[in-house]
Amino acid sequence: MSGAEDKEEFTESLELRRQETNAEIKRQSQVYTATRDTLFPKTINHNGTHALSLEWVFGMNPALPAFSLQDHGQLVVFYAGAHVGVLYNHTSNSQHILQGHCNPISSMCVSEDRRWIATADRGPKSTAIIWDSYSGIPVHTLFECHPESGVIAMAFSRDTKHLVTLGAEEVQCVYIWDWTNEKDITNMKPLWFTELDPKHGFQDYIIFNPNDSTQLLSSSGSQVLFYSKTPGALQYVALKPEKSSSDTSQTTYMGGGSLSQSVFHWRKPQIITATASGCLVVWDLVEDLAGNQSLPTVKLIPIQRHPITALTVTDSFIVTGDSQGHINFYDERFLRLTSYTNFNLDAIVSISFSKECTEGYLEECTVEAKPLIIRNFVLSTISSTVVHVNTQNGTPDILLHEECGPVHAVACHPQQPTVAMGNQKGVLKVWDYNTKVIICSRFFETEKQIQCVTFDPKGFYLAVGFGSGAVHILNSSTLQSDPEECFHYSKDSIHHITFSSDSKYLATADDGKAVTVFRLQTSEDSVPRWGYLGRYYSHYKPIKDLLFGVHLDSTQPRLLSLGMDRRLVEYDLEKSDVNKLLILSSERIEQSDVPTGMTWYPPLTAEQFLLVSSDQYKIKLFNSTTKMCRKTLLGPTYGSPIKKTVVLPMSKDHATNSYYMAYITEDKVGLQILPLDGNPFKSSAVICHPTGVSTFACSYDGQFVFTAGGSDCTILSWEISLNALEGAATLGGKDMLPFYALLEGGRDGKFYREMEDLFYYCQIRHQGNDSMKKWQLSTKIPLSEVPSLMRALAYFPTEQEIENMHNEVKFSKYAETGNYVTDIDLEEVIKLYVNHRPALGISNRELAQAFHILGNHDNTGQPVLQRQELLQLLQAQGEHMTEEEMAECFTTLLGLNKDKEKGEEKGLEARERQHSGHDNNKSTSGDSEYLLECAIPDEISMETFTAHIMCIPSSAEKSGGSYPPE
Repeated sequence: MSGAEDKEEFTESLELRRQETNAEIKRQSQVYTATRDTLFPKTINHNGTHALSLEWVFGMNPALPAFSLQDHGQLVVFYAGAHVGVLYNHTSNSQHILQGHCNPISSMCVSEDRRWIATADRGPKSTAIIWDSYSGIPVHTLFECHPESGVIAMAFSRDTKHLVTLGAEEVQCVYIWDWTNEKDITNMKPLWFTELDPKHGFQDYIIFNPNDSTQLLSSSGSQVLFYSKTPGALQYVALKPEKSSSDTSQTTYMGGGSLSQSVFHWRKPQIITATASGCLVVWDLVEDLAGNQSLPTVKLIPIQRHPITALTVTDSFIVTGDSQGHINFYDERFLRLTSYTNFNLDAIVSISFSKECTEGYLEECTVEAKPLIIRNFVLSTISSTVVHVNTQNGTPDILLHEECGPVHAVACHPQQPTVAMGNQKGVLKVWDYNTKVIICSRFFETEKQIQCVTFDPKGFYLAVGFGSGAVHILNSSTLQSDPEECFHYSKDSIHHITFSSDSKYLATADDGKAVTVFRLQTSEDSVPRWGYLGRYYSHYKPIKDLLFGVHLDSTQPRLLSLGMDRRLVEYDLEKSDVNKLLILSSERIEQSDVPTGMTWYPPLTAEQFLLVSSDQYKIKLFNSTTKMCRKTLLGPTYGSPIKKTVVLPMSKDHATNSYYMAYITEDKVGLQILPLDGNPFKSSAVICHPTGVSTFACSYDGQFVFTAGGSDCTILSWEISLNALEGAATLGGKDMLPFYALLEGGRDGKFYREMEDLFYYCQIRHQGNDSMKKWQLSTKIPLSEVPSLMRALAYFPTEQEIENMHNEVKFSKYAETGNYVTDIDLEEVIKLYVNHRPALGISNRELAQAFHILGNHDNTGQPVLQRQELLQLLQAQGEHMTEEEMAECFTTLLGLNKDKEKGEEKGLEARERQHSGHDNNKSTSGDSEYLLECAIPDEISMETFTAHIMCIPSSAEKSGGSYPPE
């Protein structure tokens, strides 16, 4: 056999092997093997691999379209809610949720064959993701394809090979991607791109020409742009109409209203644009239009009276949707064929036709009926109503009727699998979250703006707080109320509402910083009714939480409120009378941290504690009776501090029989294993609402958490897996390993060795440095040495924080043993250090803000502090210092040597004493002031304070920026 034949045989062998490999990959790939039935199997298995799994999306984004994916066999639609895409199977009443974005979805599109879905978002680290609609698997991701502002619009070409993205930048960019190319997908670059002139307006819509993938169009409210792909470039031209003296219809559309959407004609070289005046603008495309050699002719065709809000083309029809919820079909001569006007809908946002089509009859308005190819379609409205229309019989089927609005209220029934949710439009709904069916609903026409809801512990009442200050107490089964139980004692928005554990009291907190209490009035010969008890302006800053409890020595309820003024207020319900709500105590529980929420700590100890979270990523436990801070712990640090916490009901199914806590931050929902100890691996969180989560609630059985997204108009249901949470905590290590990880360098790092050395030095210092006795080393140091050790580790606690640390150690075993703890070992010191030190340190921004508040501006506009003002502030404000303490601190910070200067100042000191007659103490004060005057300039800028006095880099050196604006 010749060498050529050997080579040919070898090549054929390689090709055969490659084909076999590809075939095997396809057999194993979930995407290649997926079918239409893959996504929604008849039986769904929940594997619980994540601590929190998104299980259902209530609501949708009304500004984005809804797409028809399947019609015959299974009715499946696709829409967006918050930062996720939702594949909703109306036939089986099930959802498959596409998770992958960390910002709200701003644009989405589907391919011609409905196999592929693309979603994109706007915001930091924005992405565009292409999904397989059969399996729900992401097949390609464009990371930061528009890094400045994300994507505002996108579209597939008809053959699905290309994806165009329109950016939301100030100078918008258009990119065309070959996303099906598997080569170098990590560093993919667009095949064509161009920048748009801002004078054309903000473009928010873009599509390919279905007949020619080299052509595209985009539009804004006032301008249509036509694009043409050339080798290596993407060119565009603005379509500007020209008036014609011979044809009065060829007039500018500007007088007829703004533009809405545009489409390519299915057969002719035309672009059709809808306007808010009910007209269609028809652009006749000419050769070499992108070269600007000629402009298209334009016709303005009035076709209806109402503004056109949606425009699309299907088969040989032009289809419009208008502000009255009407759907109209037109032929290529712009003659109306048929209309759907009896659906009672509001403004149409999108119209999406089914991929499947059947031959039927369409009754025309102008000629006799004739056979046409018709398709069913799905439309969405501005109020988040999604309707499926069967074109053969003309009947609508409402798939979703969300009546979306900003949602800030959600509560779970204490004994049943139901959840209540209310929005700013005044719509209150109660869902069965197992069957995903609405049990009852009510629309409040006069109050609107539902701010908060809550069930009483028995599940009989549902209390609703409104933005108007009204409070309605409803029957939880019917959502009806007695007019006498609708209260209007406040003009400020109600933001907190809660029942007592015996269901006899209801308390609210409003924007007016007041607490109002209602009491259930009972008598033998009348039906129990709710009545007003009293109102008290108990805080001077907004109230962050309101909580009922039970007195330890009785079964009587107790009520507490917590405000941004750092005060914990308890009310005397027993002695209060009608129009006379009394306060039992009001105590400041924080020094500088701002409380964000509170809840009762479960009975894990012999004492009863209040769990209070703060804006500095700390969680503190306060004795419920003495209000003493008994423990400070590092809270979850997921970008923003905890806003609200709820202890989950004890799970009957979980083997560990432990307690768990759910919490929300600014944009995340998380779980925490109790008891709290500062171990970061015992906590887990996921993004729930990128624009901000307003509140949340837990189901009565501890299986679900429901988060309300506020402005994104959605409520998300999260399924809890405690086994996954425990498993993740186990991976973090046992005993001290998680805490060593919080130290710089870990257990083997330099910082730990320094901490160890300082720990043993504290023992030596306590026994006396000059002692001639043999030092006795042990594993513990006295509690009195802890402040010095902390300061040596560069954490400088205030006197209040030192007292909190002492109390935490001293009383740690008092309830069990009756004895105080007076010493502490190294492991306890490490836990104390990582839990008490500032979670994020002191930022340059905080220093800059302090200088702006305390200082004056010099001639350059920078804030400065006068030396005398600084010294007076240190001696008079906060935990004020004595002159001696202040002099000692500055002497140490500035490196002043008293011994060196003692001789130089002796003569001056003697003369000053002779003339002034000051005593020794005053003389010492004078010496200190003289030293500081020599070392500290008259005017202290932030750079001077950080670099010269504190010896840390200034903000300008670190960031190269300037001070924030005043």
